[in-house]
Amino acid sequence: MDLNFDKLNNGLIPAIIQDDLTKNVLMLGFMNQEAYDITVATGKVTFYSRTRNRLWTKGEESGHYLEVVNITADCDHDTILIRAIPHGPVCHTGNATCFCNENIVGVEFLRYLQDFIEKRHNEMPEKSYTTSLFIEGINKISQKVGEEAVETVIEATNGTTNRLIYEGADLLYHLIVLLTAKGLRIEDLAQELQNRHK
Repeated sequence: MDLNFDKLNNGLIPAIIQDDLTKNVLMLGFMNQEAYDITVATGKVTFYSRTRNRLWTKGEESGHYLEVVNITADCDHDTILIRAIPHGPVCHTGNATCFCNENIVGVEFLRYLQDFIEKRHNEMPEKSYTTSLFIEGINKISQKVGEEAVETVIEATNGTTNRLIYEGADLLYHLIVLLTAKGLRIEDLAQELQNRHK
């Protein structure tokens, strides 16, 4: 990636760190060319500390590393966005982020789950329940969606809240398997709902 380290801050560029799963901004740090190169080579986010005047890999003391998923540059190539997986709290205060907010996984997990199911679909590992569904085909997957829908309705009308959540989760899982088998994604449903909302 061609980055402009000479434009700002004495050879440093801002690096925005975003949780790959939750999409929350975790922290902001600075990198020089060497820190960037180490980050790319090791897959662990490394910064240049302006107060200590040295390189430091996030988590080198705490063990709370930031595992790189993707790096993109802005339009001027003088700021980067790093999507990462945090291995523990990010802030030195012990907070999940340097902005003192929680980093809770919400509906974004459905995108992660779809990615995981797509990986199963591509690799078809043995002894995987998801693989067995893909092998049995669309009719079996559709049947499972129907069964889980009925069980969800039963729990909604006669069951407990915990059982409703359990069966609803089964329904969502099997629906995502069905979407994957049809070459679709959960985002396609979200887009349809957004279109209707307008």
